[in-house]
Amino acid sequence: MRTLIRHFDRLLRHVLGVVEFCDDPEGLLRVRMTAAAYEVHLPDRTVPAGAPVLELHLWNEHVPPLSPAGPDLAWAARSRRMLIASLRSLAHQMETEAWLSKVQAIEGVTVLVSLGGEGFFKRLGFMILPYRNPLGRFGEFWENLYTWMIMWTFNQASLRQRHLLHLRRNAIWMSREEFLRRYGSGSPLPHITVSSPDPHPLSSQVAT
Repeated sequence: MRTLIRHFDRLLRHVLGVVEFCDDPEGLLRVRMTAAAYEVHLPDRTVPAGAPVLELHLWNEHVPPLSPAGPDLAWAARSRRMLIASLRSLAHQMETEAWLSKVQAIEGVTVLVSLGGEGFFKRLGFMILPYRNPLGRFGEFWENLYTWMIMWTFNQASLRQRHLLHLRRNAIWMSREEFLRRYGSGSPLPHITVSSPDPHPLSSQVAT
């Protein structure tokens, strides 16, 4: 069953255009070039509907495996280090690669906010917004089911105390300017502490 889900996930990434932007074996993120589905008001700019944006996806195969006992501080520290390194690598690509030159914002869809990760994403610089599925709660249920299956396939221990029906999705957004200010060349290395109810938010997907 897990093999089937892995194959389906690979096919879905191909259809959607989700790609790796680096070949780092510790890279935690993939990306998808897409268009903003609706107008988004960020603190430093308004992203109009249809504007080019970059959608973040977790590179599930690279997430450090959890032990059956669940995440510990060493796992959390390594995951945070990998994530921040991936954000900085992406910022470098945005500064140097022509195909990313028109991107106006970084965004993603995640269940992690509802699992206690709100503070974590805010400290990373993201604005948290309600998620709009075109099919409403019906569509969101099927997205959550797929997320649950991916978690079961790639990191089963992350499902401890996480029920499918309790998953809720949120959108995370950051303007291009703010992203490059935080993670671009010459920016200081972000210091991200853990103080949320779920101290290990990377134990499931950033975006599906």
